Amino acid sequence: MIAEILKKWCDDNDISITDRQLSDFVKYAELLKEWNEKMNLTAITDDEGIAVKHFADSVSILRYADIKNEASVIDIGTGAGFPGIPLKIMRPDIKLTLLDSLNKRLVFLQEVCSSLGLEAKLIHDRAEVRSLDPEYREKYDIAVSRAVANLPALCEYCLPYVKTGGTFVSMKGPDGMNEINTAENALKILGGKLLEIKKFELPDDSTRTIIKMKKVSPTPKKYPRRGQKINKSPIL
Repeated sequence: MIAEILKKWCDDNDISITDRQLSDFVKYAELLKEWNEKMNLTAITDDEGIAVKHFADSVSILRYADIKNEASVIDIGTGAGFPGIPLKIMRPDIKLTLLDSLNKRLVFLQEVCSSLGLEAKLIHDRAEVRSLDPEYREKYDIAVSRAVANLPALCEYCLPYVKTGGTFVSMKGPDGMNEINTAENALKILGGKLLEIKKFELPDDSTRTIIKMKKVSPTPKKYPRRGQKINKSPIL
């Protein structure tokens, strides 16, 4: 079922997908369900839900974001690997970094990468801490996140990783449009600029929003702030 749903969705959206890639998604789903029995990775465990809400949703970035060949991509707060792993399956040329604050998730992701033969750098750290490291700060062409934080907070977590001229892609639900107004000041302060907003529907008729932001100037050194300040007192 997973392969059929994903193949139809890709065909309907003019996204090329091979039999090998479909096979990799099926293996990924099997690992997700297996590991989910011993740790909390996702509340979505049925094949249709995984195919639509995780895989198709993640792959949708390819419709709206221009990802150049061998682009450096960091998935911040990757969780069970979304959208980073699906992007790597579809675009094996990208240089992928997966960052999460829970090490047990990264143990799972290492198993996924090993099983599917994918190369990715796995980072166990908090987003606001690792972006202070010169090795990672403003080094990526693209930062992506499906994290549930509000957009002003996400900008502070993610934009410090993006090099000037690069892109931050935030994946949101149906209310994503409403968050743009609250994030205008954060974008300006952190060196970002709104590029475009795309709304679309998944096969289950749920609405998704992709927000693309361009990094137009370096993020001031005092950002990101530490601890709970980002979420409790977002830049407004």
